[in-house]
Amino acid sequence: MIKYILLVLIVGVVLGYVNNNVVVGVVPAGWVNVYLFNVALLVLLFVMGLAFGIDKEAVGKLKARGLRILIIPVVVALGSVLGGLVGGLIFGLNVFGSMAVTAGFGWYTVTGPLLTQALGSQWGALGFTANFLRELLTIVLVSVWVRVDKFGAVASGGATTMDTTLPVIVRYCGSDVLVAAFSSGFVLSMLAPFMVLAFASLM
Repeated sequence: MIKYILLVLIVGVVLGYVNNNVVVGVVPAGWVNVYLFNVALLVLLFVMGLAFGIDKEAVGKLKARGLRILIIPVVVALGSVLGGLVGGLIFGLNVFGSMAVTAGFGWYTVTGPLLTQALGSQWGALGFTANFLRELLTIVLVSVWVRVDKFGAVASGGATTMDTTLPVIVRYCGSDVLVAAFSSGFVLSMLAPFMVLAFASLM
């Protein structure tokens, strides 16, 4: 599964480069970013939601857990922000800016632009790169995470476990993590924009 994901990613990079440098402007970048990406994401969410709705056992588990389902995203959020604090101290960065970067929880398409507007292009680039790598490493290392703890992949994925990393996590960690992964990603996706801006405002 991972090799196919990486293959598709590489093909996308090559086609994007060819479009911009060899056959200039055949596919407008705006069309890809606004339409193709959103449509693909919506289809993915629909399919995963359909699979979740059909799975009576998963729905039953969600009802049974109730508010306890919030434990995972809260712990992941605290761990991510603490990691940003430690990383800022190690690399000599402003700790609030560093925590704003990690408060994106892997949602790089939001973190990058928000930090660019709030703190400038350098922080925006850092926010985009760090969160993109979080998502990519979750996909690449999911088979390693599952040997340590199947919920480790959920923590690693952060906000992306609601959509892009959800299929690979379910494939390697089992369908019993679907509810926890989806709900964690959903909660973190709701928190990310507010927390990014909150920490950025402290600089």
